[in-house]
Amino acid sequence: MTPQTASRNITAAPEFRLLIIAVLVFGLMSVLSPDRFLSSQNLTSMAFQFPEFAILALAMTITMLTGGIDLSVVGVANLSAVVAALILTQFADPAMPAGQSAIWLAMAMAAALAIGAVAGLANGCLVAFFGLPPILATLGSGLVFTGFAIAMTGGSAVMGFPPTVAVIGNAQVLGIPVPLILFVALAIVLHLLLTRTAFGLRVTMFGANPLAALYAAIDINRMLLKVYVIAGVFSSIAGLIIMSRANSAKADYGSSYLLLAVLIAVLGGVNPYGGYGRVIGVVLAVLSMQFLSSGLNMLGVSNFARELIWGALLILVMVINTHAVSALRSSLKPSK
Repeated sequence: MTPQTASRNITAAPEFRLLIIAVLVFGLMSVLSPDRFLSSQNLTSMAFQFPEFAILALAMTITMLTGGIDLSVVGVANLSAVVAALILTQFADPAMPAGQSAIWLAMAMAAALAIGAVAGLANGCLVAFFGLPPILATLGSGLVFTGFAIAMTGGSAVMGFPPTVAVIGNAQVLGIPVPLILFVALAIVLHLLLTRTAFGLRVTMFGANPLAALYAAIDINRMLLKVYVIAGVFSSIAGLIIMSRANSAKADYGSSYLLLAVLIAVLGGVNPYGGYGRVIGVVLAVLSMQFLSSGLNMLGVSNFARELIWGALLILVMVINTHAVSALRSSLKPSK
């Protein structure tokens, strides 16, 4: 491959354009509102805000790589948070010593992660063994998970946690917000899982060509189970962060995060038909969306106009990506 071809491939990659978009959005908002947007308070606030939906976007990413989707991520997040919240309110008194409350917090977190894994396993079974379309299977299961959460709480918020719960969503380590640390750690784990393991190769191969994956003797059902279990566990972690930041848990928290997770995954260059997607692209898409959202909020733009801008940005990037892929394929065809 010549240097010119390599350079052309890099600039044609969705991640390169996302990097340009993120820098441009950050620069534009910095110019329009420098005193507020570049303030340390706003930057810290953004670092606390975006991990909630960014982790859900990571969960969405791994399912979309297989050509599927997980529309139950918010339902899983809320159900996991409700289970953890009920454990804490039943067994951990707010006046309890920090050491004891930390033990109950660890147990509540373990229960939440177990709920996420079981929910993901249920989704995986519906897709792998029952052959249901992922969009319908996870749409239905998401409603079931939300129904369980409503039944357990009566539709009201669960609150009254010990102070140690605030560590998950509101504390800082060496000046870095804990939610940001969790997001970075999960992004690195998912990147290594997809790029450095045989499992990641199988996921990509199946998303790109399911028939070829079948002929390659890949255990597709087992692979799909793992994919949806990982998505469920990621969703439960997002649910714990939401619970900690809101200091409560409820069945309908983060209802707008589902659309945002799908938007970020697609904006990040993940192919909705499967087979291609990189974690770095999702990270850049998250940053672009957060910069844009925070900047528009400071400029007094309404939520309706913000959604219009998000939708227009999504369509624009999709059109550019489609055109770039077509151009790249044309350039790689051998000349007659």
